[in-house]
Formats: sequence, C-alpha cells, structure tokens
Amino acid sequence: MDYLCQITRQADYAMRAVMYLSKLGPDRRAATSQIAEEQRIPPSFLAKIVSQLSVAGLLQTSRGARGGVSLARPAEEISFLEVVEAIDGPILINECVADGGSCSFGETCAMRPVFCDVQSELVNRLESTTFGIALAGNGHNN
Repeated sequence: MDYLCQITRQADYAMRAVMYLSKLGPDRRAATSQIAEEQRIPPSFLAKIVSQLSVAGLLQTSRGARGGVSLARPAEEISFLEVVEAIDGPILINECVADGGSCSFGETCAMRPVFCDVQSELVNRLESTTFGIALAGNGHNN
C-alpha cells in the first residue's frame, strides 16, 4: 500500500536525532558519528539534517575535542512540528488547504472542509507535542 501523506525519510531521521539528543539531557553533546550509528542514520544524510536543524535554531554544533551536537533549547520547548517543518517545510495534506482556488470545484467542494479540519488537527497535535512530552510518555494524549 502506498501512503501519500507522510513525512520524508529525512524528517524521520531528524526526529530520531532530536529525540536521541533529548534523551541525553540538557547541555549534553553527542558526536554526529555516535548519533548516526545508534539511530541508524547514514552519516552524510545526518550532516545535512544537522545543518538544517542548526539553521532553524533547534540544534547547536561545536567543533573540537569537546565538540558535537546538542539541543539549542530544552526538549520541552522543541515541538515535533518545528523539526518536521525545518526539514520538509510546511505540512500540507492537500494543496486545496493552502489554496482553495486550486480546486476546480471551488467553494462547492465537500471535501475541502474535511481536509482543512484534518490539517488543523495534525498541525496542532505536532505543535503541542514536544520532545519533552514524548520522553515523559505523554505523547499519546488526545
């Protein structure tokens, strides 16, 4: 079965990397090689991901003997949505959600309101779920 509505593999890897760093605790660093090995992420892919997450202000990187990658903010302040959107851009389950004019049925389309609701619920859930919440085992709250 093909799934059309899913995050990219790159976003999945980014989520794994941030979760790994979240588990380490505040102000703890990890080498990208360690993250790649333990999270089964290709090292070259992880380098690009770390760069994108750093630009987005979610990770900090430092070089040298005591260098590595760490969270830029506490895990309780980093949402799933921020990580996914830093990698994949804005979540959009159907183009009509962003642009109602893209549908040939326009305002008479009975599906667009449903898509808009689903979009809103998904974005709200990802935005309200932080890595701290997930680590505490509360990521399943409705």
